[in-house]
Amino acid sequence: MLLATQLERVFILKDKGQDIRLTDPEPRWSVEAVMNFYANMYPILTTAKASAPQIKDDTVEYKFESVMGTKG
Repeated sequence: MLLATQLERVFILKDKGQDIRLTDPEPRWSVEAVMNFYANMYPILTTAKASAPQIKDDTVEYKFESVMGTKG
């Protein structure tokens, strides 16, 4: 018999050189909705994009990466 289980989503935000692990507030939300949810606490997320999901340690991991460039 084959069992299917839904993997937990985890969101990784890199801020000031540190990886911040964010839990999934609502599994039914889209990745963009989760990013908007956390944007109040982490303003850098307003200009970020989500990477393609990767499966690590029985979780689905998304990375929020800033699209802001450096000037100069």
